[in-house]
Amino acid sequence: MRVQDRREVARINGNSNGDIGACGWILVFFSFLLFLVTFPLSAFICFEIVMEYQRAVIFRLGHIRKGGAKGPGIYFILPCIDYVVTVDMRTVSFDIPPQEILTKDSVTVLVDGVVYYRVHNAILSVTNITLADSATRLLAQTTLRNVLGTKNLSQILSDREEIAHSMQATLDEATDDWGIKVERVEIKDVKLPIQLQRAMAAEAEATREARAKVIAAEGERNASLALKEAALVIAESPAALQLRYLQTLTTIAAEKNSTIVFPLPLDMLQCLAGTKR
Repeated sequence: MRVQDRREVARINGNSNGDIGACGWILVFFSFLLFLVTFPLSAFICFEIVMEYQRAVIFRLGHIRKGGAKGPGIYFILPCIDYVVTVDMRTVSFDIPPQEILTKDSVTVLVDGVVYYRVHNAILSVTNITLADSATRLLAQTTLRNVLGTKNLSQILSDREEIAHSMQATLDEATDDWGIKVERVEIKDVKLPIQLQRAMAAEAEATREARAKVIAAEGERNASLALKEAALVIAESPAALQLRYLQTLTTIAAEKNSTIVFPLPLDMLQCLAGTKR
């Protein structure tokens, strides 16, 4: 329990442990007498069972009973003068409805999320707030709009984790006085206008096409350099040209086609070339 929570609980208990007055003690006496007279039927309403995941805040004549929240276990309450509020201490999750938000760069988006929280102080959640769950939901919606209103569209799309942590810290600080601990906040979906989606898709496609052209040009350049080097090697060694020629014929012959190639010796080709000159 936090120091601030301890002080608040101590203050509440201090006010609750005061004298309830003579009239209050008389009511306590008659309530206990009523329990004894109607026993054992009164046992069905005078014993409160608190589950492991629950805490019971018991009010006697409007004051919290000494000892704070009860649970888990079975506890005795007096009829007519004791009032019990049971608080669930388990983690609760709820969805933040889609909020229409105007970003810092004047783009309207719909954003929704999910919040996980739990009650860490049953007394504060009962005495400091009327409906803790409803208040936390409304506060989460307001916090989502306030936080995202200071971000650009690119930041909302890329920095979701940072935005979630910022929202969690803001909500946790605001709900501390309510006895609530915000454990996690997640941004579920960011919906963009149709026109903006089309524009972003066209921009992404143009970027991909430009990148593909650059890659293709780089490949052509590398291939040209490789062919140039190969030509220089073949020019220095005529036997290499003949081996390359035979390798090409072997590759063509290995394929099942209807074309029949009759290779001619390179010497004959050179003779033919010399005759034409």
